[in-house]
Amino acid sequence: MAEHVVADIASGTGIWTRMLLENGNPVLGVEPNAEMRKAGERLLATFPKFTSVVGTAEATALADQSVDFVTAAQAAHWFDRARARSEFVRILKPGGWLVLLWNERVTDSSAFLRDYEQLLLTYATDYQDIRHEHTTSAINEFHDPAPFQARVFEMRQEVDYAGVEGRLLSSSYAPGPDHPQHAPMLRELRRIFEANAVEGRAVFEYKTRLYFGQLGRE
Repeated sequence: MAEHVVADIASGTGIWTRMLLENGNPVLGVEPNAEMRKAGERLLATFPKFTSVVGTAEATALADQSVDFVTAAQAAHWFDRARARSEFVRILKPGGWLVLLWNERVTDSSAFLRDYEQLLLTYATDYQDIRHEHTTSAINEFHDPAPFQARVFEMRQEVDYAGVEGRLLSSSYAPGPDHPQHAPMLRELRRIFEANAVEGRAVFEYKTRLYFGQLGRE
């Protein structure tokens, strides 16, 4: 409901945060990275119910029992699960909800997706360590002993080469311009795109995973 206060943890550039604000909710966007936080502040400047907060999942700087919902989109794999859970319990009102969601890229349903996955395994710096499947397998650590529910939705994006490259370079595991793997990675990306694109576009397929439950007081 629109009156519920939401703490969006690791709010980043504000993409998910904006959807919460468009629902009418007061939202506290908690983000540790200054550059991303400023980008989110620019995107959300027209929303009077948005408050930007310097903090982390493990130390949000929010008051005890001050929010109805804690959300985290595309971010839970970064958290120290035990410390973050304790912090979420602290800031949630009694009966408050924890909602974790992310898009898990399908890796094997097309030649493009198989080639893209192999590119990441070959060139990305720590991709295997932070794939979202690892978060999925450990999701109970955020919720237990409280019960939770799960939902999965299918989603797809059609993008041109600029979109494919932008998606890759925005990933934390993509080697930067000064890394020796950067240039060969982009050459391989171009080859993959040209080999698989249809009418100048490639398709990413995702499973949007949503986990939600009420956290009890500890």
